[in-house]
Amino acid sequence: MHFFKFSRDAGLGALTLLLLALVSIAFPAFISPSNLFGMFDDTALLILLAFGEMLVLLTRGVDLSNSAVVALAGMIAALLNQAMPEAGVLPVLAISLLVGLLLGMFNGILVWQLRLPSMVVTLGTMSVYRGLVFVASGGAWVNSNQMSPAFLDFIRANVLGITVLSWFAIGLVAVAVILLRYRPLGRNLYAAGNNPSAAAYAGIDVGRMQFVAFTLAGGISGLCGYFWVSRFGVAYTDVALGFEMQVIAACVIGGVSMAGGVGTVTGVVIGALFLGIIKNALPLIGLSPFWQMAVSGLVITGAVVVNARGERSPGRRILEQSSKPETAAV
Repeated sequence: MHFFKFSRDAGLGALTLLLLALVSIAFPAFISPSNLFGMFDDTALLILLAFGEMLVLLTRGVDLSNSAVVALAGMIAALLNQAMPEAGVLPVLAISLLVGLLLGMFNGILVWQLRLPSMVVTLGTMSVYRGLVFVASGGAWVNSNQMSPAFLDFIRANVLGITVLSWFAIGLVAVAVILLRYRPLGRNLYAAGNNPSAAAYAGIDVGRMQFVAFTLAGGISGLCGYFWVSRFGVAYTDVALGFEMQVIAACVIGGVSMAGGVGTVTGVVIGALFLGIIKNALPLIGLSPFWQMAVSGLVITGAVVVNARGERSPGRRILEQSSKPETAAV
């Protein structure tokens, strides 16, 4: 099992490096340190959101509302900064995180307590959250000239050669590895999606694990709301519109199973970087935006097919069922 996961991640990593090498042959400047750091900075938001989506997918759920949470939390952060520019960055970070947690909790409660399909729930809340962005802003935009310098410059600041946004992505990856590999919560998330019936017999509340996953994913999306608005210098209703598909694609390409219980943080990071390379390379080739969408779609479809075939092999099994029949004591 561990060899299967390692070989899958290693294979995807090798494919990503091959793609990078092929692009660099045609465009040598593509692998310059400044461009690589810039490309990682471009992909940092995708890495952050993909990890949140991975948590939900592990529990046999799916979150289609993460981009709407990004838009709503980002708009609230921008409006807060516009009203109180002297407050600084910490209140903005706290409010963005809180908004995301509350929205994620709402998704989780509907899935857990009402036992509704997560796809239906988050499809509905996606529209609700998008509508709330319009209500909060009145349909108006908040542009960079209406944002304070501290609000804009915080995640753009360079620390040891990379931006604060990139450091947030690196820090989350480190925390994610510890959480999913070494902490009971991580093992419970895998167990809840891998075999819900066996998890319930082992005393794991599967619904609660889904609630926790949606809450954590919402918190990450909330933070990304501020990151997104600050990085691009604008807040409006359609921020991150459709980006949830890229997030899910990064997870699927990275080997996260839509059926739950299978996936690694390493795979998700590599999947996001793979999409990041494609996104940055296709414009250099001179393809029109429509062909770029078509090529990206073909790559994602191919990754889904490969991942579906890979799921025929056993993934990470937290709760194994005994292969020997047990004799009941009379």
